[in-house]
Amino acid sequence: MLKSQPKSITKSDADAQTIAEANVLPCLIIDVEQGQITGTNRKAEKLLGRTLLRGLLVTKLFPTQMADLIVFTGAVEHYGESWTRALRPMSGNGKAIDVELHGRAIGGNGARLLALQMVDIEAYEQRAKAVMTNQIHARGLTEWDRVRDFFREMENKNRLILDAAGEGIYGINLEGKTTFVNNAAQEMLGWTADDLLGEDIHAMIHHHHVDGSSYHSRECPIYHSFRNEHVARVEDEVFWHKDGHPIQVEYVSTPIYDQQVLAGAVVIFRDITDRRENEKKLRSAMDEIDALKTKLEQENEYLQEEIRSVRSHYDLVGSSPAILRTVAQVDLVADTQSNVLITGESGTGKALVASAIHKASSRAKRPMIRVNCAAIPSGAFESELFGHVRGAFQGALHDRTGKLELANGGTLFLDQVAEIPSELQGKILRTLQDKTLERMGENRTHKINVRVIASSSTNLAQALKNGSFREDLYFHLNVFPIECQPLRNRSEDIPSLTRHFLKVACERLNLPLPTLTKANVQQLQAYHWPGNVRELQNVIERGAILARGEKLVLDLPQTVAKPLALSKAASRLGQLLSGDVLTEDKLDALHRQAIIDCLKRADGRISGEKGAAAIMGIRPTTFSSRVQKFKIQKSDWDAGTETWV
Repeated sequence: MLKSQPKSITKSDADAQTIAEANVLPCLIIDVEQGQITGTNRKAEKLLGRTLLRGLLVTKLFPTQMADLIVFTGAVEHYGESWTRALRPMSGNGKAIDVELHGRAIGGNGARLLALQMVDIEAYEQRAKAVMTNQIHARGLTEWDRVRDFFREMENKNRLILDAAGEGIYGINLEGKTTFVNNAAQEMLGWTADDLLGEDIHAMIHHHHVDGSSYHSRECPIYHSFRNEHVARVEDEVFWHKDGHPIQVEYVSTPIYDQQVLAGAVVIFRDITDRRENEKKLRSAMDEIDALKTKLEQENEYLQEEIRSVRSHYDLVGSSPAILRTVAQVDLVADTQSNVLITGESGTGKALVASAIHKASSRAKRPMIRVNCAAIPSGAFESELFGHVRGAFQGALHDRTGKLELANGGTLFLDQVAEIPSELQGKILRTLQDKTLERMGENRTHKINVRVIASSSTNLAQALKNGSFREDLYFHLNVFPIECQPLRNRSEDIPSLTRHFLKVACERLNLPLPTLTKANVQQLQAYHWPGNVRELQNVIERGAILARGEKLVLDLPQTVAKPLALSKAASRLGQLLSGDVLTEDKLDALHRQAIIDCLKRADGRISGEKGAAAIMGIRPTTFSSRVQKFKIQKSDWDAGTETWV
């Protein structure tokens, strides 16, 4: 195999030198095992610009192409000989030389030797041109005159057309010399006809690629078109203006013939610089439109999901001290940019409070993007929040905009924030603090401006203690805390909430509005509502369906309602008995309440075995006189006679 350390020259190396010197082309003899040049000739030294080739390591000659050299060496040894233009030896001045290498395996006293003959491609091209020129010379001056006259006659016949054409047009002969140039070409290129006629036009206008790399004439499609006798169409190349700036062009090169003899080619080109720039701007605009369209579609999809999930209302309903305090807190914080942390039991309306804050803020024109942290699998949380680019992970077939980016300029509502995976809490905090994010699989940073409203139904203080929630993230979110009270602590809001839910449910379900009685309200207020407002909403909707336009039918767990009713009566008794002394007014109130309770139990009957008087243990006439004394009306004990809608 090719090695990197030279060895001392032996007798077999002297034999290799003899073989090389006998070759008519530039030639190198390489010892494959040692990776060393063991023989060379003067033509190889002249071509490579090196005088000390013998004993040189091959790695010095092909410093960047060892893999290609090993492949070529293997091909030569397998087939006996091979050739390539892919290998470019390094000259003495550090310049790679374009050559065609012919390799042949040769024997050498048991050594694995490789003979490399080198053909200078540039010299080969020049010789080919010389041969063509000599052929024309061999045909005499009459042939030169014929070719010259042919182009001159063609130019004269078509001068009006050439000068009227908007495209640039020029002709070249078989040597690549310019034969004619129209006015449009002169204007586009900055060269005059006198500058170009008789000159190698490729060397003047087509000598480099737009990236600055050399554009050899042997690679030029224009030259290939007449040498290989086919039409060449190129849609994106550059010609160089006289002042040195590139002109983006598309062109067609067509071979032309004089009496079936190839004479050269005609090139028609147009300047597409402005068109390419406009296309670039258009693509950029379309990309921006596509990005905005995708973002809007995702926002719309999200908002549609939110609309489908909203079953009641967007406003806070109630007049209890608890709800009034919450409304006041919303008014205080809405116009600020401060983060808000909303706590409370499940179903207490934390999402409604967040919505109220957003709608009353300066960000109301942008959407509030809700992230239900409890509903997202931990493995998908980062993609859901930060987004990803195609190929970021297995299954990422398309780019996805994350919820953080969707909320840019608006509000991000992190519902059940305690459920955020602990390994992502640091990244989320850094993103919120720096106001920048990176999608998964992307190195580009996006600026964001997001206000965060978070909510939690769990005890975050306990989460801080057990380490499942970062303290720094907690303090970042808990700038302005709001606590939503459970429904059992604001039973006075139940009538207004019930009327609202009843109206919304009937409108949505296209049902007639049933009658809400005082007994219904008392039954609802007696229940302890473990599911809070959300449970109340479901109960009312179920009652509307069962009622079918009649009185509202409530389906509540009675085992829970009865003890609470007793608890409420006991609470009332406690209020009446509070204080150091039972005054006359308190005694009258106790007496009046006892009469009402007896009437309720007896369904309004005073006399009889199961009448109110018997329950109280007094005569019916005495009971009746006390009813009159305390001005007790039927409505005080019979809730079914009064409606609340």
